[in-house]
Amino acid sequence: MPTPMAKCGIAIPQDFISKPVGVRIIREFVRRAEDLGFDSLWVQEQILGSAPMLDPIGLLTYASALTSRVRLGTSMLTSVIYNPVLLAKTLSSLDHFSNGRLTIGISLGGMNPAVVSGCSERRVRRFLEGLMVMKALWTEPAATFDGTFWHFKDVPMEPKPLQSPHPPIWFGARQPAALRRAARYGDGWMSPSSSLEDFNRRRLQVAQDLEEFGRDPAAFTISKRVYLAIDADETRALQRLRAWFGVRYKDPAEADRVAIWGSSEKCVERLQSFRDAGASLLLLNPVFDELEQLEQIAEEVMPYL
Repeated sequence: MPTPMAKCGIAIPQDFISKPVGVRIIREFVRRAEDLGFDSLWVQEQILGSAPMLDPIGLLTYASALTSRVRLGTSMLTSVIYNPVLLAKTLSSLDHFSNGRLTIGISLGGMNPAVVSGCSERRVRRFLEGLMVMKALWTEPAATFDGTFWHFKDVPMEPKPLQSPHPPIWFGARQPAALRRAARYGDGWMSPSSSLEDFNRRRLQVAQDLEEFGRDPAAFTISKRVYLAIDADETRALQRLRAWFGVRYKDPAEADRVAIWGSSEKCVERLQSFRDAGASLLLLNPVFDELEQLEQIAEEVMPYL
């Protein structure tokens, strides 16, 4: 039986660590990515930090106006820090701006006190309740909700999302409890950057949890973010990845553990391992020379996945 093909998404240039913040590269990148046939365009969220990084929802709204076919996704919004009523409105509007191309990725995120102030207690309960609030507003003509943090009765919110009943919701998760929540409440799971061994272990748990909850695995997307650098000079590629990881994540050695680098043939081989292990969508994330990497990925990598 032939190996299923994996879809290829790509991360929109969003951080400006080594260059001035500007929209030209974003505009050229998203238009070209759609022309080249990528499945989806993705953004991340970093609210605070020394690395210059644009707001994900604003950037995705901009990308929606520049494209017409490619899907658009968030990977991942720390939804617990948002007012879920306002977030439901914003995301519903974005689904309309994009003509129904939105995929919503959410996670619990980190614990920076400046970000989570006021919403750090009972974070899991607040996270799940926020999700239920959004779903109620998206699917009920006049929503009623009585929870721990949110209470309202017969509240309409229009327009509903263009996608019915709502855009797909994917969870970002590493820990067993978070993976279990993804299998129970989500439409998909996006594995963060990790080794193949870690991805396999977590994917197997998700599969077991889906079975326990009676979920159809065929209706649940398994995806994987991969930081990628195509360069025949492997030493140079790794050095540049380490420099980027040192600024973005304050850990240069993380590049050695989770990134893929080297010739296009070597990158294809390693990416095929994630595809063969069950990733039906690979979110490829070049971190430098983005326009050049985009062309190489489309020509030398994507056809073999």
